[in-house]
Amino acid sequence: MPAEPTPAARPVAAARRRRLRADRARQLADLLRHQILAGGFPGGVLPLEDVIAADYRASRNTVRQALDLLRGEQLVDRQPGVGTVVVGEKYPHGLDRLQGLAETLHEHGRVTNEVRTVGPVGAPGPVAHRLGLPEHSDVLCIERLRRLNGLPLSLDLSYLPMDIGAALLDCDLENTDVFRLLEQLTGSPLGHAEITLEAVNADAHSAAVLQAPRGAAVLMLERLTCLPDGRPVDLEFIRFRGDRITMSGVLRRAL
Repeated sequence: MPAEPTPAARPVAAARRRRLRADRARQLADLLRHQILAGGFPGGVLPLEDVIAADYRASRNTVRQALDLLRGEQLVDRQPGVGTVVVGEKYPHGLDRLQGLAETLHEHGRVTNEVRTVGPVGAPGPVAHRLGLPEHSDVLCIERLRRLNGLPLSLDLSYLPMDIGAALLDCDLENTDVFRLLEQLTGSPLGHAEITLEAVNADAHSAAVLQAPRGAAVLMLERLTCLPDGRPVDLEFIRFRGDRITMSGVLRRAL
């Protein structure tokens, strides 16, 4: 028979069991979240806990802990007489095509823009460098709060060279994607974009504008968009509410 653990070893063993349960709950929450976002639960109602436990080969305690994690994300809630239901919605944003937000989310509702700042500014050194401009050049700066169906979704800060951006001052920036306007002004489709995606903590300004808790994690997308000839024309810093957007794409391994 195995030896009884010593008194000193018992707290360590108990902590390890708690960690394993927490790990299993997190792993199950990841699987359930995917099913929720993919519309895998008809009517937005999750199966009973014992059904989830059987389907995912998990204990009832693990299922409860996983559902608690999803409730903490405000993705699901428990309704008396109904069970666990989906109460939050995340909108899919593809990363395998170069599109404006309204183009990306047109199936999910109407995207509107509140133009908070627009006008020429002296380009900070890194901005001038990324746009291929001489130091101290002026650029057009546009900051927009973007809403989907009236709910704050992203805060976008864009820098554009003045020889192209100046014409945007007379355009409808409240109802039209900048990408569409750039293609109209240049007479050709955009070429490609370099992107970086990371999570950052919302500063006081971003949190207030996005109506998110201060310090909450937001998705930051940095995107440098170029014309077909490779000229950079739009440097953007976009802060998305992470609880309302999910990023996806198709990646192929080069041979």
